[in-house]
Amino acid sequence: MTTTPPPHTRTYFATDIFETCIVDPTSDVAFLAELMDGVLMLAEEDEAGQAWCEEQGYLGYTSYASLNDLPQRISAFAELEKRLVKAANGFAKELGFELGSHKLSMDSFWVNVLDPGAGHSGHIHPNSVLSGTFYLDLPEDTSAIRFEDPRLPFMMNSPPLKSDISPDRKRFIYIQPSVGNALFWESWLRHEVPVNMADEPRVSISFNLG
Repeated sequence: MTTTPPPHTRTYFATDIFETCIVDPTSDVAFLAELMDGVLMLAEEDEAGQAWCEEQGYLGYTSYASLNDLPQRISAFAELEKRLVKAANGFAKELGFELGSHKLSMDSFWVNVLDPGAGHSGHIHPNSVLSGTFYLDLPEDTSAIRFEDPRLPFMMNSPPLKSDISPDRKRFIYIQPSVGNALFWESWLRHEVPVNMADEPRVSISFNLG
């Protein structure tokens, strides 16, 4: 006699977001200070970046469109790049990527100084494999980063969700990072930074790996 198996639900197509400490804020204070000094120097001296920010209405400063050689300019950025690439390749292994004898390497690397009242609208990072952000200075009440369920455009008539559902079923996830930590995700994952409600700039360093 055969028995009918009980009803069960299978969950597939996971979207992973990896967080890890890259710089320990308690034991690596000098290194964090070097990175911050580098960011402040760039924000002051990068006239092309300042002009781009003004043209785009970006409140603050980013080197995204102006500088592509930060590790060559500032030794602390070179050390940070090594730590980020190592962590990214660990995440790639966890994701099950078949890279053969190759490893992911840094494609682009830029700083972000997001002034109070500024945000960064939803976007993805084309032409890269993994993307992420390292957090250098997060004043009190600063904004989290928001990730969007990649299936959202296909949901059409899906009803609204209850407020008390588990995080893995929500349409949007907010992650409040910590200074010294980095977040990594696959580059197709749409994300945004809501308006910075703090009284001070929110400082981070973003990157793409391919």
